[in-house]
Amino acid sequence: MRLQGKRAVVTGGASGIGRATAIRLVEEGAEVWIGDIDAVAGEEVAATWNGRIHFQHTDVTSADAIAALLHMAEDAGGLDILFNNAGAGGARAAIDAIAPEDWDYTQALLLRSVALGIRYAAPMMAKRGGGAIINTSSVSALGSGYAPTAYSTAKAGVLHLTRLAAADLAQHDIRVNAVIPGFITTNIFTRHLDVSEEKRAQANEAIAGMAAHAQPVRRAGRAEDIAAAVAYLASDDASFVTGTSIVVDGGLTIGTRASWDATQPSLFAALEAFQ
Repeated sequence: MRLQGKRAVVTGGASGIGRATAIRLVEEGAEVWIGDIDAVAGEEVAATWNGRIHFQHTDVTSADAIAALLHMAEDAGGLDILFNNAGAGGARAAIDAIAPEDWDYTQALLLRSVALGIRYAAPMMAKRGGGAIINTSSVSALGSGYAPTAYSTAKAGVLHLTRLAAADLAQHDIRVNAVIPGFITTNIFTRHLDVSEEKRAQANEAIAGMAAHAQPVRRAGRAEDIAAAVAYLASDDASFVTGTSIVVDGGLTIGTRASWDATQPSLFAALEAFQ
């Protein structure tokens, strides 16, 4: 019960990583407010947890909606934890083809929303003598080939914003950190596909199957893997941790596949063939 008596806000809390994290925070003692555009799923999560999780319909591209969600926790006694998590795959077009409005929307959804969450949460936490803010980035912030360009750029921005905000808010004893998920089995890149639920499920299954073979840990990542990292960063166990990130990716980013898979060709093996 590391979070007993704490009040937390989780954006994108109706499904996937957000839902798993909201549940984990409650299990560790917190009371949680979740915001999401999916009212049906959000209300279902709240009803399941009998007053420990509260739902507010929230579009994080709206500054007013973000502020209203945070004020719910503050009005109940004060805000201690914020998990800036809401997001979607965003625009998929390449940089030489993307429409300006699609670029702007993706940045608003994935980066501006995090900045505004921090901006509105910080004064609330400062009044309580401190707090913990955790932001969701992505392995796509670390290199190419993991996700579309607009999404990846926004997630790289989240990482740098995390460091800058940690420095700015240290004077208020507010810690700011990020989690960097790898391939996690959620609907983030299939949610908005114009296909049937059956096809969407098939796409998610294909992604999970690919992930299990794309990294040293031979299983797809689960939302609960990220929730565990967030719970740690939100707790006093991480009281000496700020301005950094935790990569939770099954080892995906440690190197090329040849570094852990002996069946794959490597540069060193190729050079040895000439000796």
